[in-house]
Amino acid sequence: MLTIFNKTKVLEVKIDAFLDTVLEAAFEFRVGIEYYLKETYDSFNIRKDTVDRLEGKADKLRREIENALYLEMLLPESRGDVLALLETTDDVLNALADMIVDFSIERPVLKDIKEDFLSLTDVCTKAVEEMIATVRAYFKDLVSVRNHIIKVMFLEKESDKIGERIKKHIFNKTNWELSKKIHLTTFVKYLQGIADKAEDVADRVSIYAIKRTE
Repeated sequence: MLTIFNKTKVLEVKIDAFLDTVLEAAFEFRVGIEYYLKETYDSFNIRKDTVDRLEGKADKLRREIENALYLEMLLPESRGDVLALLETTDDVLNALADMIVDFSIERPVLKDIKEDFLSLTDVCTKAVEEMIATVRAYFKDLVSVRNHIIKVMFLEKESDKIGERIKKHIFNKTNWELSKKIHLTTFVKYLQGIADKAEDVADRVSIYAIKRTE
């Protein structure tokens, strides 16, 4: 197995913790949205606060990793790639945290599209999960990178299909005011954007993995 770390494993442990935190936040986000759709707002707020806490934890870990990179990196020429990969992964977590806060502030009324919206949330969460698996593979097992990238790409396409279906329903099958239609489709686009960001991370891994095998 081709690894990017040296024998101390300190950096490896920190990066694993960072990726674990992003993944946990994605799961908390998913559960939070489900509570929101069920109108169980107290439970939703607990999950929102948890995502916020995890975002802070991830930021702290990322700073520690950046400092450690200069001391424990096995392949110094890969340092820039690793920093960029951590940053774009953190962007996904920031998008999750921002969106769940927007839910708490704007309180979109998702009547008639709850089931599809939850399906979209599931697909986007799975895209983040596969994104994390892709990043882990980059650090530890380059052979499996491609399989995870393919899954991320598939899930991103699924998010597009579900999002399009929701938007068509909103605009063609409801008599809601235009302002409400636009408001709801904005949240659909935000959610699709999370899958897009996950695919962006997977694309970076694809490029960086090629560089490591040259």
